Amino acid sequence: MTLTKAQIIESFQNNLGFTKNQSSEIIESILSIIKGALADSEDVLISGFGKFCVNQKKERRGRNPATGDDMMLAPRKVVTFKCSGKLREKLNGS
Repeated sequence: MTLTKAQIIESFQNNLGFTKNQSSEIIESILSIIKGALADSEDVLISGFGKFCVNQKKERRGRNPATGDDMMLAPRKVVTFKCSGKLREKLNGS
């Protein structure tokens, strides 16, 4: 099952007593801050959860799967996630 933004907003509303609009504004603000930091190539560390890192990928040779033609893939930025030790322990039941 996938956890959606709407479910997170609903959880804020039900568990913390915020209205739906307040919950939505809080979640949107948090996500906006994270997106802004990542867009500026800054890492985002959430203690006890994990770290989002922006990595630069170099230009590389690739292939179009539809046609099989060789092509060069442009350099690009990607976001990676590394979970914290606490989260890893919780996932593994330790």
